[in-house]
Amino acid sequence: MNKSLRWKLILAFVLIFLAGAACGFFGAVHMHRGFFAHMAPDSMAQHMKERMRVELRLTPDQMQKISPIIDRAASQLKATREQTMRSVHEIFSQTHHEMQPLLIPEQRIKLEEMEKRHGRLLHRHGFMPPGPPSPSPSGD
Repeated sequence: MNKSLRWKLILAFVLIFLAGAACGFFGAVHMHRGFFAHMAPDSMAQHMKERMRVELRLTPDQMQKISPIIDRAASQLKATREQTMRSVHEIFSQTHHEMQPLLIPEQRIKLEEMEKRHGRLLHRHGFMPPGPPSPSPSGD
């Protein structure tokens, strides 16, 4: 085997290894991020309780006292997630509304298509804002 072919083979193996490592890394990051994002609040609380029970070796009495705390935290996390999604949705809506006058008709249609595609993506992954935002106390 000549020297040129040997270096090409070595380079090919290194590139394949790096591609596999990158896929593994990004796959693991994606799976970790998606774990709690798609978890229902009740199952998230159950997961948190079980994790605490096992890792901290909690007694049944401790579990009974800690359970309401974890339930409250899960409820607060759910509310925070919903409010954050509403806020993000409102920011994008306002931004697109402000952009409309600056776009030509074809661009407006394309922007609407982008919004629909984004909405479907959010809905498919369980991130669609739940219901309309509540009216602000100041009435604006």
